[in-house]
Amino acid sequence: MNIIIAGCGKVGGSLAEQLSREGHDITVIDEKSDVVQHVANAADVIGIVGNGASYNIQKEAGIEKADLLIAVTNADEVNLLCCLIAKKAGDCQTIARVRNPIYHQEIRHIKGELGLSLVINPEWAAATEMARLLRFPKAIDIDTFARGRIELLRFRMEEDNRLCGQKIRNIAELSRCEVLICVVEREDEVLIPDGEFELKKNDTISIVASPMNASRFFRLIGIQTNQVKNTMIIGGGKLAFYLAKRLLEMGIKVKIIEKDKAYCEKLCELIPGAMIIHGDGTDQELLAEEGLADTEGFVALTNMDEENVMLSLYAKKMSRAKKITKVSSNTYDSIISTLDIGSVIHPKHITAESILQYVRAMQNSIGSNVETLYRLVDGRAEALEFIIREKGEVTDIPLQTLELKPGLLVCAIHRRGKVIIPKGQDCLELGDSVIIITTSCSELNDICDILDKSHAARQSKAGNI
Repeated sequence: MNIIIAGCGKVGGSLAEQLSREGHDITVIDEKSDVVQHVANAADVIGIVGNGASYNIQKEAGIEKADLLIAVTNADEVNLLCCLIAKKAGDCQTIARVRNPIYHQEIRHIKGELGLSLVINPEWAAATEMARLLRFPKAIDIDTFARGRIELLRFRMEEDNRLCGQKIRNIAELSRCEVLICVVEREDEVLIPDGEFELKKNDTISIVASPMNASRFFRLIGIQTNQVKNTMIIGGGKLAFYLAKRLLEMGIKVKIIEKDKAYCEKLCELIPGAMIIHGDGTDQELLAEEGLADTEGFVALTNMDEENVMLSLYAKKMSRAKKITKVSSNTYDSIISTLDIGSVIHPKHITAESILQYVRAMQNSIGSNVETLYRLVDGRAEALEFIIREKGEVTDIPLQTLELKPGLLVCAIHRRGKVIIPKGQDCLELGDSVIIITTSCSELNDICDILDKSHAARQSKAGNI
């Protein structure tokens, strides 16, 4: 597809690189020539210097032939104007990043009036994910499918965990729950395990199950499942505002520490149910006075990644709180992943995932759109949800007879309100929501992409000899 990206920040650059790698023709627009040059060279795309909200600049970028325009500049108003002009000039699909809480309250109206295909609020999406984690503190990540009916939960195996030393094939009998261990991270490896795979301490594992079975599974293996009662948030930006609102709705007490006095006063008006403290969140005495040792949730949301990581490390030392750390840059991902600081949230990754999900859904061939997409383990694996809307070459055939691509697992099916952890004799049917996990490099745009066509071709060729 022909895709134009207005805004070459971290999200725009990451999208340009990923979408170019997936075979799309990408043109990026930004007012900073050095930024455009860097992205154009790194992602092998066309770069144009200028204002993405200018009709002439969009025309130069080829808006009349574009299939999609993505507006991810730093200004909400510019993003909305980019999409409005693109809609009139090229009649293409449009995606806008909109972050202002005022616009968030009116997003449905804005989307309808401007004819936007998708509106993304990274802070709201990140706050939703953080709230899920504080509901289930022992999980490192929680991703949802089938409108919340299926969950993918990731957690680290400690030495006293009952699963240590167990083979995958024994887990169902041990737990008596419909769950599937679909990904295991061991040192630098990311694996999709088979039945003979043996779990060890310090493994990070991901399971797929319904929320009820997930909770039951964790209780049976001795892992806490109750949500936190109170949470301390360091930093009072947009993300803190959205998160505090969500937590208060869940009945969780919220305390926000923010160093900007004027913003503290503003937060007091916006979220009267939260306790707002004016002070420096890196002040150890202040943290002690405000009850760090007794808090059950601790969320570091300052504007500096390094500060957030250090705060979470300090919280790890001084309390038993569930820790969540906001990180904006990918620079230190390999180091941060070794620190055991709880859950790390990248709002920019959430934005990119939503856009990639939409782009892949535009490409479907038999009506089995990518409904949900999550990039796992720093992009080394993907979890996707497809809804099968037409019969095809993967339907009504036992899974054990399908030739699936290597590094791929069909791990859950949602069918007429029931969650199925599939076995070899199960088939995919019309109307199913199907959850796929893959560690392969090939992108999946359609449910039929799970088939290993190269293997079928080799078999056919062998038969003809």
